[in-house]
Amino acid sequence: MKTRVIFLGAPGSGKGTQAEKLAREMYLPHIDTGSMLREERASGSEEGKIAEKYMSEGQLVPMELVVKIIRNRLLKPDAKNGFILDGFPRSVEQAEELDKILAEIDEKIDYVINIDLDENVLIDRMAYRRSCKNCGQKYNLKFNPSEKDGICFVCGGILVQRADDNIETATKRIQTYKAETEPVIEYYRKKKLVKDIDGNRAIDDIFGDIMKIVKVKA
Repeated sequence: MKTRVIFLGAPGSGKGTQAEKLAREMYLPHIDTGSMLREERASGSEEGKIAEKYMSEGQLVPMELVVKIIRNRLLKPDAKNGFILDGFPRSVEQAEELDKILAEIDEKIDYVINIDLDENVLIDRMAYRRSCKNCGQKYNLKFNPSEKDGICFVCGGILVQRADDNIETATKRIQTYKAETEPVIEYYRKKKLVKDIDGNRAIDDIFGDIMKIVKVKA
């Protein structure tokens, strides 16, 4: 049975970690728009240059660019049995565009997982976030450090800090989230798709609750 899930939550809420865990558990593609945009930026493509301007300032990337990337990704064969969307939609307008894409390809969303977290914790999570330069495994110096200081325990790669993972940019991103993305929660709540999750807990506890939700259908 197909399972199609959207993860919502402020930057630093842990939605990426939970989306990745769910994707592995259910053998579904983890469609992380943030990673896809960063790849475009690193490639030096025209789209990447556009994304760079907005991402470095903690602002939303133009919708036309994101929608194009998402549509192309959902059409790939590995998404035919379902998918995990992470980082999209980030505005009501994007949610409406996603509805159009899904109608076009005869798909629908089953669950919208909203991870709620205190604002001060969100800022700490972003400012102390690190990721492996090689495999992309995520860590946090305060909440989820690597067993080896500065080294990824998965592949042995060096842990790095993203340029936009600092207190100033984190604060801007949260402000942008409140203005642009929180209304998305209400958009999906009206469709009776939202499942609220308390993010002020251990990663495994949060994931346990998520699995109880999706397994109701799966």
